[in-house]
Amino acid sequence: MAKGFNKMPQMGGGGMMQQLQRLQKQMEEAQAKLAEETVTATAGGGAIKVVMTGDQVCKSVEINPDLLKDADAEMLQDLVLSAVNMALDQSRELQQRLMGPLGGGLPF
Repeated sequence: MAKGFNKMPQMGGGGMMQQLQRLQKQMEEAQAKLAEETVTATAGGGAIKVVMTGDQVCKSVEINPDLLKDADAEMLQDLVLSAVNMALDQSRELQQRLMGPLGGGLPF
């Protein structure tokens, strides 16, 4: 067997490892920021309001009490579902904006 056959090539004194460590740190910082950032979605003309973090944790659901006077259960369910799905979409867009550029930074 030739000498050095099983050795990994070095890139500038561990340059690839430093790049990976930097990328990992940036990803951790972006994930922490996502956990703090929120998006808000509404449905039914603002009668339902959902607040969600950038890492898809639902923080609150608000229902305008006036809606309950005239709403039936099915309509209320549809409005809540719609607001939650809109909040998820907005949260995923926020995640893509913050994390997307980091995925392109992988050196392989």
